Amino acid sequence: MPRSLLPHTPARKALLVLLAVLLPLSATAGEPGSLTVQPRPVEDLKAVFATVESVRETVARARIGGTVADLTVTEGDKVTVGQVIATVRDPKLPLQLAALDARIRALTAQQRQAELELGRARQLRASGTGTQQRLDDAQAALDVARAQIAAMEAERSVVAQQAREGEVLAPAAGRVLQVKVIAGAVVMPGEPVASIATDTYILRFHLPERHARFLKEGDPVLVGQRGLAPVTVADPGATALARGTVRQVYPEMAGGQVVADATVDGLGDFFVGERVRVYVATGTRDAVVIPPDWLLRRFGTDFVRLADGTEVPVQAGGDIPALDGQPGGLEILSGLKPGDVIVRPAGS
Repeated sequence: MPRSLLPHTPARKALLVLLAVLLPLSATAGEPGSLTVQPRPVEDLKAVFATVESVRETVARARIGGTVADLTVTEGDKVTVGQVIATVRDPKLPLQLAALDARIRALTAQQRQAELELGRARQLRASGTGTQQRLDDAQAALDVARAQIAAMEAERSVVAQQAREGEVLAPAAGRVLQVKVIAGAVVMPGEPVASIATDTYILRFHLPERHARFLKEGDPVLVGQRGLAPVTVADPGATALARGTVRQVYPEMAGGQVVADATVDGLGDFFVGERVRVYVATGTRDAVVIPPDWLLRRFGTDFVRLADGTEVPVQAGGDIPALDGQPGGLEILSGLKPGDVIVRPAGS
């Protein structure tokens, strides 16, 4: 067998030189990007459970005593400011209005009679046959009748206002949490009819005392989705972490814990009292962070490929979310040192 299919000719030498040039070029073109390992400061996140609560919770109360005739809301309904949520009726009020109307009509008749008497007294006084005392008495009787009518009309306005106050109005816009009465129930003035959570919702969480010094207003927080399902930072789908901001840090501790509120968009669809997983920054530390898809896993062991082609075993930690403009990734606890150049595995 010949050792070569081509003889030692100038054409064979040129072909060997061309192969020697093309082979290294194709390996470099297919090589993925590289990354120099350098520790960077990351936020030390602590996972806590927060409770969805309304900023303010108010109570709609009955302003008069009576019987609940109409109840137009139930738990979970949304209400607006001034919306009638129930009607309390007192059967005595229409009777009082009818009695006052009758008394006003009687006083009106007395007023007309007093006006006639005053007119006669003036004519007699003008003709010289009447006395000044009779004229003064007629004028006083008319003034008394007018004052009594004004008093009765004011009293009637009070009773009419009481009848109008039978409408129980929503004091704020929000959702009805509890309806405390039923139709036909007897209520007293000031008795609660329904409790309403205002439209502004927050997340209230508690942190141990040792983390209180790191927490301040304006700090970012990461919020999981409903259901308390575990969330991975690398998941770009529906379970991705939402962003929020610490709204208020309360100055008083309760049971060795600091209480804080965070604002997050979209809490209006949650149940009041529902628990949500929240990640709060409790300080910074240095960590080695790489993209999650740069990690190789074989036989239960994690590897990272160096620029020279060797693969070193590493110990992977938890996910590091993107926070304060810093990109997220996967923390490497051991196996890499600053200055190492790693490459992305092909096909990842």
